[in-house]
Parts: sequence; C-alpha cells; structure tokens
Amino acid sequence: MRYETARCLIRPFEEQDVDAFIAYRNNAAWMRFQGFKNLTKAEYQKQLLVPPNPWVGCQLAVTRRADGKLLGDLYLKREPEGVWIGYTLHPTYTGQGFAFEAVQGLLLYLQGMDHPRVFAGVMAENIASIRLLLRLGFQFDGTEADGELRYAYPQ
Repeated sequence: MRYETARCLIRPFEEQDVDAFIAYRNNAAWMRFQGFKNLTKAEYQKQLLVPPNPWVGCQLAVTRRADGKLLGDLYLKREPEGVWIGYTLHPTYTGQGFAFEAVQGLLLYLQGMDHPRVFAGVMAENIASIRLLLRLGFQFDGTEADGELRYAYPQ
C-alpha cells in the first residue's frame, strides 16, 4: 500500500523510520490526543515493520518525496461500516499543509479502492484536528462511548 501526493510519499514503514517515529510518538505533550505512544523501540518495530493489513489496523509512513524524511504517519483500519483513519505529524512539520495533503491523498486512494465510508475520531479539545477534518470535507457524525467525536467523509 503506497501512494504519492505532490510533496509526500505514503508507504509502509521501514527500519530507518523507527527512530524518527519514536521522537514524536514518545513526546508526551505532543501526543496528548493520541493513542499508540510511549512504547519501546522493540514494541514499535514489532507493530510497524510488518506488511500493512487494514483489516487489523496499520500505520503508514508519511515521508517527504524530496529527501525521504519521515514527516508523520497515517493509520487506517477497515471495519464493516467503513474505514477508520488517523494521522499524526512530527511537530516540526505542522502548519505546512503536509497533514492535509497526506489525508487528502488517502481519501483519493480509498475512493479508488471502493471503500464504503471513511471515519475519523478526534478528541473535542483537539481543535486543529477538527479544523483539518472540516477542511477536508468531513462532517460531524456523533460521539463515541469514550467521548471521542466521530467525523465521517461523505460517500
């Protein structure tokens, strides 16, 4: 599973990505709205360095096409009602349009795969993420039992 956007290559994780991934995923302040954090290098390697399987959930590396630098990651999980997505950028690369570009590219990729609906969950306090989802065309779709807000991308 891989695709390109104007500035990004989204692909499976490789060994050389792991240390950069740890640098932001184990940053407690930055990751306050995220799961999948504060693990050891071996635990991350076990999860990341496998062939992506959307049916069990998978992380994809978001890299800069120009130099291969890891910018962040995307998550996707296929469920009967649709595909759940998530996204995280290294704090150095926020505010530059990389998240918008990578997620927009993922939506186009998923449309080509004829997936039913696309969902994203976000904590109510994560205003930047909510703004991004709205800019991408997602619409509020309800609140999960844990209080997370659910947004859906129109079919």
